[in-house]
Amino acid sequence: MILAIVLFAATYVGLLALPKYRAYVALGSALIYIILGYMPVNEIFGSVDWNVILMIAGTMGIVALFIESKMPSKLADKIIEKAPNVKWAIVAMSLFAAVISAFIDNVATVLILAPIALTISKKLKISPVTPIIAIAIASNLEGAATLVGDTTSIMLGGAAGMDFLDFFFFQGKISLFFVVQAGALVATLYLLFFLRKSSQPLQAHMDTKVTNYFPSYLLVGVVVFLILASFVPNKPAITNGLICVGLFVVGLIYDFLKTKDTKRLLDAVKEIDVFTLLLLSGLFIVIGSITNAGVIDAVGQLLADLSGGNLFVIYTIIVFVSVLFSAFVDNIPYVATMLPVVGVLAASLGVEPYVLYFGLLIGATLGGNLTPIGASANITGIGILRKEGYEVKLWDYMKIGLPYSLSAVLTGYLLIWIIWS
Repeated sequence: MILAIVLFAATYVGLLALPKYRAYVALGSALIYIILGYMPVNEIFGSVDWNVILMIAGTMGIVALFIESKMPSKLADKIIEKAPNVKWAIVAMSLFAAVISAFIDNVATVLILAPIALTISKKLKISPVTPIIAIAIASNLEGAATLVGDTTSIMLGGAAGMDFLDFFFFQGKISLFFVVQAGALVATLYLLFFLRKSSQPLQAHMDTKVTNYFPSYLLVGVVVFLILASFVPNKPAITNGLICVGLFVVGLIYDFLKTKDTKRLLDAVKEIDVFTLLLLSGLFIVIGSITNAGVIDAVGQLLADLSGGNLFVIYTIIVFVSVLFSAFVDNIPYVATMLPVVGVLAASLGVEPYVLYFGLLIGATLGGNLTPIGASANITGIGILRKEGYEVKLWDYMKIGLPYSLSAVLTGYLLIWIIWS
């Protein structure tokens, strides 16, 4: 276990220190774990969350068609027209990301809105780093708001027996949706403070013509089908991924029938960011390896020992250890491991597990905003910036993400305890 921890720490140092080579660091680390026997060869394929990979790939393709249709530029024009200055334009995109991310995967949200942020930034001749980071952290925050907002929310719903509406009201009390909105409000106030000097007026008013509305319909289809899929029992684990890839294929077929241009199809496929997909695949194998080594189980046992049987202490430890872990560890395998641990802890105290379940989700989902590699949405946003020629330094991210995340977590932490303890 000690060797697994040391290698894990070295992996994440490499990910932070070598942003241009993150995919190779993750894949290289995964290979070492495999060679050392932490990840049996017959488990490699199963350790990768193919649902997430397919969702990202399919949505990237749809977004490529979306960009080609000129709709992002049209939306950028509308935001520029309505926003009085740069500060409010960035906040508007952040809030827009929050709304969308409550209903579809946060990575998909980043992929949808990043082109709009890039277009606005180019028109105003400003750096797109802050707008895209604001979109990523807002989308990651809202992932905990509804059952379909994030993979971890889906996992919690399964463990707690919650359906889509239970995330709004549960057992006669307000539920996670409203708690997350309160956290988002406080976090947005910090964003406004951070952007207080970005008061330059917006003057780049244009009237872009949309060439094709079908990709926009496809994105709406993603939202609708993902919500509908959440109500289907016993569905395949890769259902959401198949929905996204399937709609991308529909988009390719429609575009080809309309234009008869195979080059456009190839260009759309090439827009799928293989670098990000390889990075995430490598990380899934790394996390699976340290899970096999017993590292995450040991953490669960440590939580039980530290709590001393006090519910508030257990709750506090779960929230803030989840924040800490999610800053460096993908929250999907972490939450999958911790859900049964939380259930056992609650049973040992003779209480319902919901306050601990909700604390786990708030800490693990919102905590991912602490670092640029703490959530898939952040990795995706930074990957988009890298493709545009912008390398995001750790401090550039942390000065936005750290206070934003902590303000949202603390708000959620207090409200959940007040409502559900």
